[in-house]
Amino acid sequence: MGIGIWIIAAVVLLLFLTIPASVKVISQYERGVILRLGKFVDIKEPGLRFIIPYVDHLYRVDTRVVTMDVPSQEVITRDNVTVRVNAVVYLRVVTPDDAILQVADYIRATSLISQTTLRSVLGQFEMDDMLSHREKINAELQKIVDEQTDPWGVKVSSVEVKDVELPESMQRAMAAQAEAERERRAKIVHAEGELQASVKLAEAAKIISSEPGALQLRYLSTLKELATERSNTIVFPVDILTPLLGSANRQGSQ
Repeated sequence: MGIGIWIIAAVVLLLFLTIPASVKVISQYERGVILRLGKFVDIKEPGLRFIIPYVDHLYRVDTRVVTMDVPSQEVITRDNVTVRVNAVVYLRVVTPDDAILQVADYIRATSLISQTTLRSVLGQFEMDDMLSHREKINAELQKIVDEQTDPWGVKVSSVEVKDVELPESMQRAMAAQAEAERERRAKIVHAEGELQASVKLAEAAKIISSEPGALQLRYLSTLKELATERSNTIVFPVDILTPLLGSANRQGSQ
């Protein structure tokens, strides 16, 4: 009787210890890599899964997209300008067993590869190209990093250069260059306006010279504009009206 109770108690204790160790719940965004006595045997899909306790070891691998910041790197461009650049990398695990078996820490390894690639690629560009060809640089970075991480089962979907920090002296030089460019454009616009105005004035002068009374009418229009000023007393020669009066008399006699 006593031995039977001890056997039952031992079985219950064994079940109590083994059931939690053998039952695993894998989330929808995870995959379970199973190593049996240190050897890879299977990849468990999401759901309730059973493993052999104390024989199988389950490694959970997150398959969601991971956003990883690349620390700021000091880069010397092809035209010998020193800048500080940082970036962001978007990656996800597509082959869970490779992410466990081929690399000790795929996140850290990808970060180090991204840093060295960032310095290498940006060093091939001049500073102006670095600022104006971001899409080309991002595509080149993504291609190189993705090729390096492919054996680890990691897919790098995008690499984006975030900030390019220029030296203060270079910032002042670029600001002066931008100001000079704005002044140049303003002068060109002003010169084009003057040219158009001179063309219109020449056309107006031709029309005025072809009509005897046109000049006098223009003169009177100018006097009217002057009358809106503070002083309303205007002195002008009376003979300026002679052509107008003569034209009016001729029309009246007709």
